[in-house]
Amino acid sequence: MQSPQKSSSTLSPGARFRQALTEERPLQIVGTLNPYTAMMAKTLGFKALYLAGAGVANYSHGLPDLGITHLGDVLEDLRRITDSVDLPVLVDVDTGFGGAFSIARMMKGLIRDGAAALHMEDQVQLKRCGHRPGKDIVSCDEMLDRLKAAVDARTDPDFVIVARTDALAIEGLNSALDRASAYMEAGADMIFAEACTTLDEYRAFADRLGRPDVVLANVTEFSKTPNFTTQELAGAGVGAALYPLSAARAMNAAALKVYNAIRHEGTQKNVLDIMQKRDELYEFLDYHAYEQKIDQLFSRSARQS
Repeated sequence: MQSPQKSSSTLSPGARFRQALTEERPLQIVGTLNPYTAMMAKTLGFKALYLAGAGVANYSHGLPDLGITHLGDVLEDLRRITDSVDLPVLVDVDTGFGGAFSIARMMKGLIRDGAAALHMEDQVQLKRCGHRPGKDIVSCDEMLDRLKAAVDARTDPDFVIVARTDALAIEGLNSALDRASAYMEAGADMIFAEACTTLDEYRAFADRLGRPDVVLANVTEFSKTPNFTTQELAGAGVGAALYPLSAARAMNAAALKVYNAIRHEGTQKNVLDIMQKRDELYEFLDYHAYEQKIDQLFSRSARQS
């Protein structure tokens, strides 16, 4: 039985991602931790999803986002999402998990497991969160080698390669713009301009690249980047807005309140208002369709025998 959340499409995931970029500007790409949050996002009308490296590390493995997880960890979480919904998924692959041959293997795995796009960054292998101090980047030439390996290994021409640069916070705007231009020339389809602090910085990327809507903005909370609106980002030439862990942070806060209530009050009755009701869970899962399928396939008397 195919999940009601998933539908067939003749377009590849990459082609659907490119289509979404033309249908919504800036394209809102929301982070999902698991299949269920992906289902909720799809039901609410989002056209693209995101699998964050920090999400894989923090929530699937209880680790900080410091380049500790590996390709297999990412692909496992990716498969769970692409098996459940047909929205295109942008995947965070950190620095590419190794050299040219490792990047080629990564590309094969991502396309095989249903990813629509990746973003790869120019930090050193022992990376840090893009909004933390102390991060460092590789030379432009080394990042170009990473991108060339990814482009060469791309078997679906519509698969989208997003080059992320962390140079703004380290080398300044001019260096970041130079890198963005070089990355696009090497075959990147979009530029992830990390840790921008103003709309003018995004506008500078858009102007320098000379192509409409190839800039991706990371609108993550409690960071160096303000929580710009989609209207503001559109005016700055941004083509996609990324919300990596917004839902995850809200879920964490709600879970802490519930745990505290159960532990210290001996009951959860005072925090029911922040919980999702059972009927709402069933609605997003299309639970009753599964029950109906059971009833269609098997008689009640056969199930009870």
